[in-house]
Amino acid sequence: MWSWSPRSNVLLPQSAGTYNIFKKINQADHVKTIYSFLLLASVSASVSATNCPQHFAAGLAPMIVNQKMAAATQELCYEGYGAMHSGVTRTPLWSAEHLTRANLEVAQSLSREDSFHPDPNLLINGRAELKDYSRSGYDRGHMSPNSDFSTRTAQYESFSLGNIVPQDANNNRQIWSGVERSTRRLAKAQGELYVITGPAFLGNSLNRVGNVLVPTHLYKVVYSPMLNQAAAYFVANTATSNYSVISISMLEAKIGINLLPGVSQSVKNTAMQLPAPTPYSRNESGYTQVGIDQISSASAAAGAGAINYVQGSKLVNAAPAIAATVQFIRNIGR
Repeated sequence: MWSWSPRSNVLLPQSAGTYNIFKKINQADHVKTIYSFLLLASVSASVSATNCPQHFAAGLAPMIVNQKMAAATQELCYEGYGAMHSGVTRTPLWSAEHLTRANLEVAQSLSREDSFHPDPNLLINGRAELKDYSRSGYDRGHMSPNSDFSTRTAQYESFSLGNIVPQDANNNRQIWSGVERSTRRLAKAQGELYVITGPAFLGNSLNRVGNVLVPTHLYKVVYSPMLNQAAAYFVANTATSNYSVISISMLEAKIGINLLPGVSQSVKNTAMQLPAPTPYSRNESGYTQVGIDQISSASAAAGAGAINYVQGSKLVNAAPAIAATVQFIRNIGR
């Protein structure tokens, strides 16, 4: 991982599809952050070394496969999460956590104290500032969410703009809130999960707020050590109630990052069953009981086509997968 300094107006080579952001940043000050990393990109892209292995499955951080994405990247290691920040997008490329039942039970009693702030560990010319989000119409969306953390220090660090992306307000407060809460519920039921959350920048046209690029989609990778299974929620960054559950290999192909280098390819090729993104009740303490009815309702909704579940390259109805997860959580409570 590398720190960086701006040098000159040099553009990255043109690239198609997913990585068009890296040919479009000839505007504003973005372009000044790139030059010194062109020679380092090939090294960064192939190395999964990390200073905070505790946040990653098998202690291995994600690996950037597309070398152009490695430009101006810097690792952030904090108490509750580890992130890879991009000075090009001025967002994290991923933010990783090891969720445990014990920490989540403590976290649920900790009140929220908003403290959004520019990350002091990032160079000023490559980081987001509060003014970038001011009157933008977007929420400051956490990748590793504040509610996952059990100490004031970890909570404060989660409000670093190095852990934030511009997120559609309805998305942040509705479907994505449900994704976060259902992930916590599953972690409590199973005892632990490794979770990686990040933005995807897909297509030929991207928006920007201030100096920060707006992702087209959001993902949340869930890996269960108990089941040795994994899958990812994948949601458009719009005011939508729709989402997909896809295999890790499918997500990796979309975003150009090897997200779980410590997990076998066979696990990554098959999407595990994930619960529907449904909210907790007001009392979040009863992890073996709370939310079961809501998930069952969501399972019924899946029959109406509200939810997509992708197994390999096949799109199927999510209801059986959700029903199986509901039964799993019920069994844990017995």
